[in-house]
Order: sequence, then structure tokens, then C-alpha cells
Amino acid sequence: MKLLGAIVLVLGLVIGILPQFTDCQSQGRMITLENGKTLSMKCHWTARSEIAMAAPLVAMGLVTTVVRRKDTRMILGFLGLILGAFVISLPTWLVGVCASPDMVCNAVMKPALILSGIVVSAASLGVMGIAWTAKE
Repeated sequence: MKLLGAIVLVLGLVIGILPQFTDCQSQGRMITLENGKTLSMKCHWTARSEIAMAAPLVAMGLVTTVVRRKDTRMILGFLGLILGAFVISLPTWLVGVCASPDMVCNAVMKPALILSGIVVSAASLGVMGIAWTAKE
């Protein structure tokens, strides 16, 4: 159980930190309007949104490593499953990333977030499975 909690904890940190350095705005790219005003691209808002997913994942990973109650582990596993699904859906269809496939957000951020979300969901299913079979 401690290993799965540590995996979720580390991936929560990856989900919160990695997008902040792999969005287009961190690379100096922004949308410039005709009037000279600049706007952030979609990948920037995806990176910001992932912070909201990372914070509860880090807390969940930390609590999962120390908690011993079966029902608490089940709830934490279910929470991790939902958060993992949101981590995947933010760069794919909720907010998205830039349309150009050669941008750093498409090459690094999106695949890393999808993979991290899948691993978080799998680890959360593992937490739920271990809690399901455990005795009180």
C-alpha cells in the first residue's frame, strides 16, 4: 500500500510541476492580437488546471501511505480514479492544448499527462483492490 501511495504522491508532483515548464507560454510563445494585446494559449490554461488536480493527488498519496482503515482506502482509491480521469481529460478534451503538433505542449506535456493519469488511475484501482480484499 505504501508503494502505491508513493507512486500517486510522485505522480501528483509530476502532474503539478511538469506542465508549468512545458506549456507554450513558458517557451515564450503567446497569441498576439491585431491591437498588440497578447493572450495565453490553451496549453497554458491546461497547465494551470493541472495544479488543481495535483494538489489532491499529492494529499491522497500521502494519506494512502499512512492510513490503515479499509473503508478509507476504498474512498481514497475511488478519489484517485476520478482525479486520474480528470488529469487525462484536461489536455485531451476539457481544455486542450495547441493545435500545432510540433509545439512543446503536444510533444511533451500532453503525452506525459495522459500517461500520468493512466498510471494514477491504475494505482488507485490497485489501492481499491487491496482494500477490497483486506481484512479489518
